[in-house]
Amino acid sequence: MTSPPKHAVLARNLRKSYGDFEAVKGIDFEIAIGEAFGFLGPNGAGKSTTMRMIYRASPVGSGTLDVLGLDGSDGKNDRAIKRRIGVVHQENNLDEELTVKETLEVFCRFYRLKGAELRQRVEELMTFAELSDRANSKVIALSGGMKRRLMVARGMIGEPELVVLDEPTTGLDPRARQSLWEKLAALRRRNATLIVTTHYMDEAERLCDRIAIMDAGEIVAVDTPANLIATHAAPHVVEIDCADVEELGIEQDLRTLATHGAESFGGRLLLYGDDAERLMTTVVSTTGGRPAHLRRGTLEDVFLRITGRGLGGRQ
Repeated sequence: MTSPPKHAVLARNLRKSYGDFEAVKGIDFEIAIGEAFGFLGPNGAGKSTTMRMIYRASPVGSGTLDVLGLDGSDGKNDRAIKRRIGVVHQENNLDEELTVKETLEVFCRFYRLKGAELRQRVEELMTFAELSDRANSKVIALSGGMKRRLMVARGMIGEPELVVLDEPTTGLDPRARQSLWEKLAALRRRNATLIVTTHYMDEAERLCDRIAIMDAGEIVAVDTPANLIATHAAPHVVEIDCADVEELGIEQDLRTLATHGAESFGGRLLLYGDDAERLMTTVVSTTGGRPAHLRRGTLEDVFLRITGRGLGGRQ
């Protein structure tokens, strides 16, 4: 009898190159069964390349990769791994001339479902995606949010143990993003393991138990969102326009007020601290009432402080 895997994914010194370009540079990570694990970083960080190796769309360059207890390093177990994984791609690859129902029926047949079993599964998935009333609508007539929900439903056809979502809400409006987040929460309740890539910091905080921050093909930090913020940023941040700071000649004075340090970024001076009221009060007093914005620390602050740039790549 085969014992259950101890983890959903285990990678050691995982690498991938395209010619002379090394997209993934020897990364290590573990993802527990039932965990929602995120890869956060800007475009080109290596997130999607890592995901493609996990769901076996791209061969491992070197290193070791174990997926659901199967060796994914040499390609011999690719078919077995794919049977146990659901994938929601970043790009919309739906056939827009098919209806919602036809889309799910076609993919159910790939899993050798037929007859009453196929019909039941299609109904379950349309209910899950809140698309039952659009069963006979062509994909081309669906909104962006509906298409993403359909893609998630399609990825669930084989009742996968592991669901891989590459930038699941890119291009969606806030309401559609919230709706999709609710669907992903429902997957968690079914004890599915989720792996999510995103460059949206609020999405990473909302969806993920732990996050690996990637930059230039490397993992630069791994922890819970709260621990990353506590370790690398601060609970509170005050932002001040750099032009005001320069005009008043008080940058060094302001930096000394920040108990967790300061950064200049995007035309703003960012001051990090624990005590929001004290920090804001002293900043307002020091600047003579110049406009200042108080907010909570975020994963973007973490990324800025680790790499020296924001998630969008701005300097």
